[in-house]
Amino acid sequence: MIENWGLRVQARHVNCRVSTVEEIKTAITQLPKDQFWKLTDRLIALRDDEWDRQIEADAKSGKLDKLFEQADRDFEVGRCKEL
Repeated sequence: MIENWGLRVQARHVNCRVSTVEEIKTAITQLPKDQFWKLTDRLIALRDDEWDRQIEADAKSGKLDKLFEQADRDFEVGRCKEL
């Protein structure tokens, strides 16, 4: 058994190591459906976490300052709606 990210995958080969994107793609197609969905949930969570880290870093570095200023101006002149 291979255990990673809380997944248990039955190896189809004695040495089941994947190291290239193509090998990973092939291995994913061989997963049972429940393991496939667990994997995709984990990958989506990782992507979302990375997105959050990047937005936070961009905000701290000043890359988003112009967008923040434009949003403030839009709000002040009434171009925004309450959610």
